[in-house]
Amino acid sequence: MPQQHYTSGEFAKKAHVSIRTIRYYDQKNLLKPAMHTKSGARLYTDQDFAKLQQILLLKYLGFSLSDIREMTIGSGDQQLLRESLQIQKRLAEEQLEEMKNVVGAIDSTSKALEQNEQVDWSKMLNLIHLTSMNQSLSLQYKNATNISARIRLHRDYSTNKEGWFPWLFKNLHLKPGMKVLELGTGNGALWSQNIDRLPEGVNIILSDISEGILADAKSEIGENSEFQYAVFDAQKIPFVDNTFDLVIANHMLFYCDDIPQTLKEIRRVLKPNAPFVCSTYSKRHMHEITDLVQSFNSNIVLSSTNLYERFGLDNGEQILSQYFNDVTCHKYNDSIEISEATPLISYILSCHGNQNEILLNHYPEFKHYVDEKVQGGFHITKDAGYFVAK
Repeated sequence: MPQQHYTSGEFAKKAHVSIRTIRYYDQKNLLKPAMHTKSGARLYTDQDFAKLQQILLLKYLGFSLSDIREMTIGSGDQQLLRESLQIQKRLAEEQLEEMKNVVGAIDSTSKALEQNEQVDWSKMLNLIHLTSMNQSLSLQYKNATNISARIRLHRDYSTNKEGWFPWLFKNLHLKPGMKVLELGTGNGALWSQNIDRLPEGVNIILSDISEGILADAKSEIGENSEFQYAVFDAQKIPFVDNTFDLVIANHMLFYCDDIPQTLKEIRRVLKPNAPFVCSTYSKRHMHEITDLVQSFNSNIVLSSTNLYERFGLDNGEQILSQYFNDVTCHKYNDSIEISEATPLISYILSCHGNQNEILLNHYPEFKHYVDEKVQGGFHITKDAGYFVAK
């Protein structure tokens, strides 16, 4: 069946937006026409409606046009589109929950006024201010999306079928009644994937600097009395000395602005001889992905900071030995074998470098390039592990 094309006017009418809006999105490189006629008129396809839907909903949810442009890279790819729709759903659910809170506050305020009771206007104003700050949540959700893309690549294409999280959990050696603190919990995968293996009576405090990401972890783990949640910076842990039987930092220590201060805090809240388990990776870890993008465009840098240089497998023992007496390293034996482009591209787009601004206008060429590279199989080295420090 031949693909149908729509003029700007037909496309705008069918989408219930103005022609001016369609032209504006073209000028801003948000929604380019599928093709032009010989006279230069814009032509759109049914596939372009999917991208327009994304743009309009993300705009409604409070994202800036520059955010939207980055978030809709590769929207013509069906798998990336499905992933984007799930993200949009979560954003809409979050806003719905906030609006329910506002409605509840309005009802209680109205009731107080009817009964001539004193109204706590500051509480009402704080709630409305919080709701109006919805745009600030965009970074949190983009971070959560990035974490999901990275976990999917490892989960679905790693050769070690035990998986990182079950392997790490097994090596924590949790015992009944232990009091545990995890710093930088992320989306809680360490616990949600091992929930049936928790010993009885263990008390686990999950922390993160991001309230939004911690909410995602709570949602993944579900209602479970063993878990408590706390938002704080690991450089200032809000617990007294000698509190925990175990502290965990899973691929997070290299993100801390002041690693020495963080380690001092961890040592302070640990009980005597209790272990600190922290994971990281080396320079060799997944270097093939960096090689791949730089062979496409040498200006692409996937990370402005080489995190393994801040705290990695090669220098981690030296750093930890300044604060702990007994430090041992344990390696995870794994690699990635993949022959599909989309999961690899999702991972690349999730990185914290300049790749998105470079790939924004070159996604089709990049997709074709990665398709060719992974055809017949593509090997990715994994060099990760954890330290135990006491």
